[in-house]
Amino acid sequence: DIFLRSDLREELKKVGDLERFINRVNYATRTNARGLINIKNSLENIPKIRMLLEKAEIPEISDFLLNINDFKDIRSLIEVSIKVDSPITVKEGNLIKNGFNKKVDELRDILNNGMTYILKYEEEQKKRWNLTSGLKVGHNNIMGYYIQITNRTVEVISKIPEEYNERATLKNAKRYTTAKLKELEEKITAAEEKINDIEYEIFGTIRETVIKETKNILETAKNIAVIDVLTCFAEIAEKYDYCRPKITEDSKIIIREGRHPVVEQINISDKFIPNDCYLDTENEQLLIITGPNMAGKSTFLRQVGLICIIAQMGSFVPAKSANIGIIDQVFTRIGASDDLARKLSTFMIEMTETAKILNYATPKSLIIIDELGRGTSTSDGQSIAMATLEKLHELKIKTLFSTHYHQLTEINLSGVKNYHLDIIENDDGSINFVRKLKPGSTDKSYGIHVAKLAGIPDSVIIRAFEILEHIEANDNFKTTVKENGNGSSSGKIYDKIKNGKKNELEKLNSELNSIKEILVDYEERIRKKEQEIEKKKREFEELTNKIKINKQKISSKTTPTKKKYVQTSLFQPISNEKQLSIDQVDELFESINSIEINSITQEEIKKQMIELKKKIEKLL
Repeated sequence: DIFLRSDLREELKKVGDLERFINRVNYATRTNARGLINIKNSLENIPKIRMLLEKAEIPEISDFLLNINDFKDIRSLIEVSIKVDSPITVKEGNLIKNGFNKKVDELRDILNNGMTYILKYEEEQKKRWNLTSGLKVGHNNIMGYYIQITNRTVEVISKIPEEYNERATLKNAKRYTTAKLKELEEKITAAEEKINDIEYEIFGTIRETVIKETKNILETAKNIAVIDVLTCFAEIAEKYDYCRPKITEDSKIIIREGRHPVVEQINISDKFIPNDCYLDTENEQLLIITGPNMAGKSTFLRQVGLICIIAQMGSFVPAKSANIGIIDQVFTRIGASDDLARKLSTFMIEMTETAKILNYATPKSLIIIDELGRGTSTSDGQSIAMATLEKLHELKIKTLFSTHYHQLTEINLSGVKNYHLDIIENDDGSINFVRKLKPGSTDKSYGIHVAKLAGIPDSVIIRAFEILEHIEANDNFKTTVKENGNGSSSGKIYDKIKNGKKNELEKLNSELNSIKEILVDYEERIRKKEQEIEKKKREFEELTNKIKINKQKISSKTTPTKKKYVQTSLFQPISNEKQLSIDQVDELFESINSIEINSITQEEIKKQMIELKKKIEKLL
């Protein structure tokens, strides 16, 4: 009944926060008369609400009616006793209405008419000397009430009466008191002090009477709150085209054309794009959501969580249809912020929340994780995200997992499915957000496009694209995880890393083969040089022997004379200044023999061969 609900909503709006009002009344230091007025005003609408609920004839709310009292006595007591315009502080007085207490009425009459008596006395004193001005009755906290006469008036009067007692002399006037004025003051002061005490005592009695009904008032407030929530559910469901969800005992979550209940109302001019969601513990247990920044990943994750929560609250949900299996807990790891008070970094908070998920979630839980691992390095973040995915898969927990680590989408586990938020790339390089969830993964985040939309200078955007191209050209990291048939992990295979390492190995083998070819060439050249050296040695020995023989012959025939001999060179000199010596040949030979090809590394072989090459070229 739309009209009945509308009338009920109007009456509910008039009910204040009864729970807060009654709790404040229970604390003497925090209560005042206005608190009782608030309780009375709220309770006045209870009978009307109860009448409307009875008219609705809804069996499901019959229990609520039994626990909704009208509190007629409390309302009447507050109505006849407490002033609506009472002061904030209860000890200031002026709390109790006229006619509720006889003593208060008498004292209030004195207070209200006390000033009248003072003014009447002032007029009597003026008439005494036919004065229209120059004399008045005043009051301050030090002297109390006094008669003030100007100096000019004192001269007119000429003689001040004996009952006038001078109390103070001012520059232009004098102040006096009289016994009559003092008597009036004492009556007014006594009445003021006494009435405040009496009113406070009466207020305390009324307060205690209300406090005795605290339990019943709280019970009524609770039931009124439930009625308020249910009418809100009904109004929202009708106004925003919600559907009635079907709560099931299985583990499936099936949502058709689901919407975010808050986001769709923020920008009413932009049509909200609905999306489907299917989750279970077998075929689609873990959904990996990828897509560009601003595409709507976080909104989708949150809307699924909210739909499940409000469905189990008893509300209609923002969707075309929804089948929601019973969920015992909803765990979320969303957002990034630190906690300076607890000395926790952004990443530490991220890991703490993830730990709670892994330690306490059950197969009946729903887990929502938004970009796990972004608070640390890329490699660490990817590793933690991958390990967490594997653990959640092992625990068979329904999970929505958004990420920018596109390598995670290549995980090959049963029940793990990839979805992405679609976008349209325009010819001019700009992008349009479609915000539609589609099967499969995406390999781009379009972060630079979003940066441009945010107003980052074009020079920075251009440079960012240049750096991105360089990074992507040298990207050697691509993760592929395969799972064998019996469920035991066959390990992580990193295709690009493996291929990169293979290419590096092939390059090293090629360099090694080149070094070996150079080594063979040098060995052949060394062998020839060794042969030449042996030949030169023999020639040298023969020449030496001949010289000795000739020397002996000459010395036997002639007188010895000094003769200068020049040693024959084994090799043809490269220049007039440079010749190959026997020591150099021996040194070269020793260097060749010292190379142990089978017992040193390829790098060391390469290094020694380069040094040997330089030495040979220098000698040759």
